[in-house]
Amino acid sequence: MDLRTRPIPAPAVQPRDPLAIALANASLLGAGYLMLGRRRLAIAAGSVTAVLVAMLAWVVPSVWFEVVVLLWWAAVVVHGWCLAGGRLTRQRGVATQRLIALAITLPVLLSVGLLRFDAARIERVAAEARRNGDCSQALAVLDRMWVGHRLADAPLTARGDDTVQACEQLGMARGELETARTGDIEALKLGFSRLSTVLAELPGHEKMVENALDGFLDRLPAEDACDTNAIIDWLGQRQASADVLDRAVDVVQRIAPAAIVGCGDDLMAANDWQQARAHYQQLLDQYPGHELAAKAGEGVTRATQAIELANVRGLLQPPSEGEQPAYCANPAPYSGAAPYGVAGPDRAMLFGNDEYTNRLPADWKAADAADAVLVICAGDTEYGAPVETCPYESTFALDGYDDVTFRKTAIPVRVYEVRTGRLVADTRVEIGGASCPEVLEYTTYNYLDVGPPSEVYVAASDPDIGAAFAALITP
Repeated sequence: MDLRTRPIPAPAVQPRDPLAIALANASLLGAGYLMLGRRRLAIAAGSVTAVLVAMLAWVVPSVWFEVVVLLWWAAVVVHGWCLAGGRLTRQRGVATQRLIALAITLPVLLSVGLLRFDAARIERVAAEARRNGDCSQALAVLDRMWVGHRLADAPLTARGDDTVQACEQLGMARGELETARTGDIEALKLGFSRLSTVLAELPGHEKMVENALDGFLDRLPAEDACDTNAIIDWLGQRQASADVLDRAVDVVQRIAPAAIVGCGDDLMAANDWQQARAHYQQLLDQYPGHELAAKAGEGVTRATQAIELANVRGLLQPPSEGEQPAYCANPAPYSGAAPYGVAGPDRAMLFGNDEYTNRLPADWKAADAADAVLVICAGDTEYGAPVETCPYESTFALDGYDDVTFRKTAIPVRVYEVRTGRLVADTRVEIGGASCPEVLEYTTYNYLDVGPPSEVYVAASDPDIGAAFAALITP
C-alpha cells in the first residue's frame, strides 16, 4: 500500500497592529516590544525608562529633565509604531490587540494623571501655607506626599521638598533664637545664619522666615536686662542685608534704652560699678534725648561715686595698727561725701597716734569713708610750746633741785577733705594740759635715779585733746 505523507502547514503568524504596539509602548513598560516578541528590546527600554524616571524623581527633579522623559516616551511610541510596520490595517484580531494594549497603558496613564492631580492639590495647600508663613500647615499637608507623587510629578514635589527643608531650618533657628534670649550670642548668630540661608537658598519662603523672626523679636526684651542688652548690641552691629531680617533694627531702637539702663541697674546691684557706668554712659552717648537720659545721668554719678568710694576704702586700709594708710600719702576723692566746713562737726577718720586720737569725742569719728568728711593723718608726738617750769627734788643737783619744763603735746597732722581728696590743712596740733604736779613721776634705769627729766609733756585731759582738734573738726 503506498502511503504518502503531507507536510503540516505552519500556523499563520498574525500580524501586529502598529497602533496597538505604539499604544502598549506608551505605558513605558516595554509592553509593545513584548507584543512583537522583542524581549531584549523590551528589557532595554524598560531599564532606560526606570533610570530616567529615577533620575527625574531623586536626582534632577526639574522641568527640563521632565521634557527629556517625555521625549523618551514619544520616541518609544514612535519606534514601536515603525517597528510594527507603521501602517494601520483592518485585519482580523487587530481590535483584540488594541484592547490588550489599552488595558496595559490606560491604568499607567490614569495613575500618573491622578497622582499629578493630587500632587497639584497638595501643592496648592502648601503654597497657601507658604504665603501665610505657616510651617505647621505646610508640613502637615506635605506629609501626605509619597513616592507615587514623586514619580508622577517630580518638579512639583521638589518644591514641597524645599518647603520641608526650609521648615526644618526654621525650626532649628527658632530653637537657637530662644536660647539666644539667655544672652547666648553664638546661638543668636547661628539662628540668624539659618534665617539668611533659607532666604538665599530656598526662595519663596520669605513669609515663613518673617514669622520666625517676629516670633523672636516679639518676645524681646528678655527677662534679664543684660541678656537683652547683649542681644541688641549684636543686632545693632549686624550688617544690613536688604531683606526681612533688617526689621530687627526697628526693635533695637524700641527696646534698647530700657535694656541699657536696666542692665546698668542690675550691674550696680551686683557691685560691678565699672560696667554699670559704661552702660549708663552708653545710653547718654547713643540716645541723649531719650526720657531715660536723666536716670542714666544719675546712674553715671552713682556708679562713679561707688568706684571712688571703693578706691578710697582700699587706700584707707592701714598696713598695721598705729601706722598710716596709703591714703595719707596719695589721697583720692569720693565725690559722694559731704563738703568740708559746711555743717560741723565734720566727722573724720583718724589714723596714727592712737594714744591721743582715740580719745576724741565719739561723735567726731566716722567708722567708714562713706560717712566721713575728713581724713586726719596724725604723726608722732613732739614737744610743743612750754607752759610752765617747776623745780623738783634731785639727789644729783647741787642745790638739791632740778627745773622741769612742762610743754604742750604737739602732733603734726595732715587733714584731707574726703569729697575732693585735697589737703585742707598741714599743721601741728598742740594739746595743753595740767602742769607742775606736786609729785612728778618719771622713769629710772637700773634703779639709778639721776633726777627728773628737763622736759615733760603736760597731762592732757580728753577735753584738752578735743579743744586742740576742734579747729579742724569744726572750722
